Amino acid sequence: MTTPLLIILIGFLIFLGHYLAQLFDRTKIPDVVGLLLVGVLLGPVFHLIDPAAFGKGGRVFSNLVLVFILFESGLEVRFEQLRSALRGTMGLTTLNFVVTTLVVAVLAQLFGGLDLLSSLILGTILGGTSSAVVTTLVRKVNVSEQTSTTLVMESALSDIFTLAIPIALISFYTGSSFNLVTLFSQIVSSLIVAVLAGAGGGYLWSVLLNQVPMLLKTRFSTPAFVFILYGLVEMLNFSGPIAVLFFSVTLANVTLLRPHTLREYFPSRHVELTAMEKDFFAEIVFLLRTFFFVYVGMSIVLDNGYLIALGVGMAVVLFLVRIPVVLATADRQTPQFDVAVMSIMIPKGLGAAVLATLPVQRGIPTGPIIQTLTFAIIMATTVLCTILFFWSRSARFWAFMPFSPVVAAR
Repeated sequence: MTTPLLIILIGFLIFLGHYLAQLFDRTKIPDVVGLLLVGVLLGPVFHLIDPAAFGKGGRVFSNLVLVFILFESGLEVRFEQLRSALRGTMGLTTLNFVVTTLVVAVLAQLFGGLDLLSSLILGTILGGTSSAVVTTLVRKVNVSEQTSTTLVMESALSDIFTLAIPIALISFYTGSSFNLVTLFSQIVSSLIVAVLAGAGGGYLWSVLLNQVPMLLKTRFSTPAFVFILYGLVEMLNFSGPIAVLFFSVTLANVTLLRPHTLREYFPSRHVELTAMEKDFFAEIVFLLRTFFFVYVGMSIVLDNGYLIALGVGMAVVLFLVRIPVVLATADRQTPQFDVAVMSIMIPKGLGAAVLATLPVQRGIPTGPIIQTLTFAIIMATTVLCTILFFWSRSARFWAFMPFSPVVAAR
């Protein structure tokens, strides 16, 4: 595709994104589905654009989208919400990861012809949820702040499992050393260091904002600091998304944490975006997410009909097993509608797609099967999630949701 045509396409996608967003407001049909389908048509169907042509730029772009979305979401979280959400988030994240890994591993062995270790690699790659998709959808539905925070936290925390464990298993498969104690310590240290880095960065930036008022007049100083923080944490092989999330949460709640002896160094009010800044960043997030979902659609590989059908079947099973996982971990006072939304929020994202390419790069014989199944499940879970998200407003939806009266009570 020539440069002029590419520029025309970018303009067309921006208009399409606005149209789909307005269509969502009127009909409640999720715009994510339309964007994904456009990406599929541009990429694997008509081959107008090859995602490989973007090289590392594609991964940089996906990380940029994630940083902006997590940063904007964290500014809306208050510590009382975070404290309530954390009680259920760790249980939900861990149980969902374990159940997803086991279910995918069993199905991959029975129907995909994978050996045990390859099946576990596939399962751990798909054990988390996509922060970009979850955060986008959860902000468009009327759920409690605690539920919203729980889902955002789950998508961020699951990155720790889906990064450390698959890479460790791939290294073991290719003959490198594997140590369970080392793996556990890496997961714990990644979480602790990322939280401390994010909270510490939030404190540091609040001091700079208090001491250098000029920074408050600029629109990109805070995001620039967030980019630096994210990059430094990732360079140290810890979780950048967790650091960004806790940075913005700390920044939004800094007045609650001011030490009495250091009050003069901290702002006397919440560090919040002005109405103009919120509109500005909302437009940026809109543009980024529009291109992000088109890029995900272009990245899907459609080269084996059986494996694609198997991936779709796996996605359906994952939605079914998600229901008992949520029921087992949700607070007893969680509203029925919130439980339903939590039960369908399992879309897989670009992070899983990137990890799925590693077995091929490392020369694992089952690498192509792992990659194709992962791409199929990413597409299927994202589309099914958005469809169920729309369907959850229908009375027929509840006939398929076996919630107990205690959990479902408002």
